[in-house]
Amino acid sequence: MGAVLGICSAAQLACCCGSAACGLCCQACPSCKNSSSTRIMYAIMLLLGTIVACIMLSPGLASAMQKVPFCDGSESSVPGMIVANAIKIDCGIAAGYLAVYRLCFGMTLFFLFMALIMIGVRNSKDPRAGIQNGFWAIKYLVLIGAIIGAFFIPEDEAGTFGTTWMYFGLIGGFCFILIQLVLVVDFAHRWAESWVDKYEETSSKAWYCALIFFTFFQYALCITAVSLFFVYYTTSDDCALNKFFISINLILCMLVSVVAVLPKVQEYQPRSGLLQASIVSLYTLYLTWSAMSNNPDAHCKPNFSDIINGQTGPSTQEQKPTFDAESIVGLVIWFCCVLYSSIRTASNKQTERLIGSDKVLAKTDDGSTGSGADVHEVESGGKVWDNEADGVAYSWSFFHLMFALATLYVMMTITNWYKPTSDLSTLSSNEASVWVKIISSWLCLGLYLWSLIAPAVLPDRDFS
Repeated sequence: MGAVLGICSAAQLACCCGSAACGLCCQACPSCKNSSSTRIMYAIMLLLGTIVACIMLSPGLASAMQKVPFCDGSESSVPGMIVANAIKIDCGIAAGYLAVYRLCFGMTLFFLFMALIMIGVRNSKDPRAGIQNGFWAIKYLVLIGAIIGAFFIPEDEAGTFGTTWMYFGLIGGFCFILIQLVLVVDFAHRWAESWVDKYEETSSKAWYCALIFFTFFQYALCITAVSLFFVYYTTSDDCALNKFFISINLILCMLVSVVAVLPKVQEYQPRSGLLQASIVSLYTLYLTWSAMSNNPDAHCKPNFSDIINGQTGPSTQEQKPTFDAESIVGLVIWFCCVLYSSIRTASNKQTERLIGSDKVLAKTDDGSTGSGADVHEVESGGKVWDNEADGVAYSWSFFHLMFALATLYVMMTITNWYKPTSDLSTLSSNEASVWVKIISSWLCLGLYLWSLIAPAVLPDRDFS
């Protein structure tokens, strides 16, 4: 029975991963596009890697694995090497942040290799399309092989591999954050420009009212957020750092709002206004809140369960970080955001904006360019189709590069960035995350400020 269920599950999975497999194995799955199913499969890769990484950081895993018969618990054993006399290995390397480093090392190499071989692919007629959209069993075996191989990288007493890979992770995680911040600033400009264009084209007061409403609404949210920050995150005399974060970011938000409406800026960017500034300010305050929520000092942040029960201010009892159901839900939401950002960043429009080219790809994600879609009819009457015959729906190479950076970002986040730890309970309560998010907020404001003043500072360049 188990074998039958396994075959059925494999058939259903194959149905959602390619037209040929669907036609042969499954008639129940709905029709879908190659571009969508392929990205889902790679997302599953990243999801499984994240789950395994979290398991590696589970409390008590290292001691539990020492009870396995072929594991050697002696401190004299060399990590990853077979002990000649006892024929045992040190299973301790499969737990802790170093294990996560090795896991993500293998995954990063896999995605970088895929990014390299997919450079220059324009449509699914390219011979490399089969590698991108198929051969899933082989690709999973290659990925597992890369991960296993990473565990045989020797680690000396100085921790050379761990330290070196941590710096690579910091750089990759920073690049991932920076790309997302660029897209946030671009989103703010695109939103305002789109609504201004519609207002100018239609002369409809509805668009004008919408611009005013959302501008004031978002600034109202900003004012409310700052008020709540001062009420709940600065109640103790020891919370000077939180007061600094709130005050400096409030000042910077006011600064960019003023700059956005300066006559000199309006001269070079007539559509610059407070709507963009309100979006960036709101996102900055979100990062500020997220950073203060990660503060390991329990006296400088509220206990939401106490607030619900009617107690205001932070709890007077010492709170020890725990990995509970709330942390799991937060981890799931965080991963979904990372996954969404990774996939959307590789789309046609986002890639064009990042590298400044409007000729990166040939068609949109809906595949509606006419006769280019390769549609196959299966016996049941359903359709499974290739929507990338005329042009790829997203940059395949950039997609894998973003997943490589996302892997490094995940690795650094769950291991506490520049202060690596093997305790997953500190995921939402550590000093490293505080500074990463605060610096991200400053970078976001800096990027937006530069986007405002750059046309005036460099008038000879085209910023359209």
